[in-house]
Amino acid sequence: MIPVYHDFTEQRILIFGGGPIGARKARRFSSEATVIVISPAFAEDNFATAELVRAAPSPPDVREWIARADPALVVTATDDNGLNDSIASITHENKVLLNRADRSEANSDDDRGSHTAYDVMIPATVEDSPVQVAISTGGRSPALAKYLREQIETDITSAGAMATLTADLRAELRERDCSPSVRRDAIRAVVRDPDVWKGLRTEEINPRQEATRVVRKIMGDER
Repeated sequence: MIPVYHDFTEQRILIFGGGPIGARKARRFSSEATVIVISPAFAEDNFATAELVRAAPSPPDVREWIARADPALVVTATDDNGLNDSIASITHENKVLLNRADRSEANSDDDRGSHTAYDVMIPATVEDSPVQVAISTGGRSPALAKYLREQIETDITSAGAMATLTADLRAELRERDCSPSVRRDAIRAVVRDPDVWKGLRTEEINPRQEATRVVRKIMGDER
């Protein structure tokens, strides 16, 4: 299994199930996509900006909803295994991406042989925009994925600011006609410099000035 990123901007995501899992999935996707949650009842939970449709869909209803909504992704999160299986089958027939959020990690492993090219797993993520790290245990240990996410949250503090800083530096170095190898070495040195990180995280020193110092040191005669 190879992790990939998918842009759901301005696309629809259809979630069947209004329990805590459905709410969590709605929160996850609502910042980017149009989310519709279909369920006969909804948990007292945060569904973000998702549209909540109170209905108890049968398999024919599911087929109609998929045809009407034209979703980029369907999520199964009901407590009815038979209905979830029907939703999955219909989603596969329509060649739409499917996330079986209703399945336990153990069951996901057992059913791995029945997976299709349209089945996707949604990993745990840590973000310091625009930096994002995805974590997956291959469906074996959600507790470990959560633990690793908590550890990485500390490690990537200010990574977003570093990404922005180095993007600006790369653009400036291109304008100065520096060779690709010098640009690469300079940016790598900035990313590895503890004083630049200290400036980004504490504001005790100016990170831009520190980055400029590092770049000048690497460039030597090419300044």
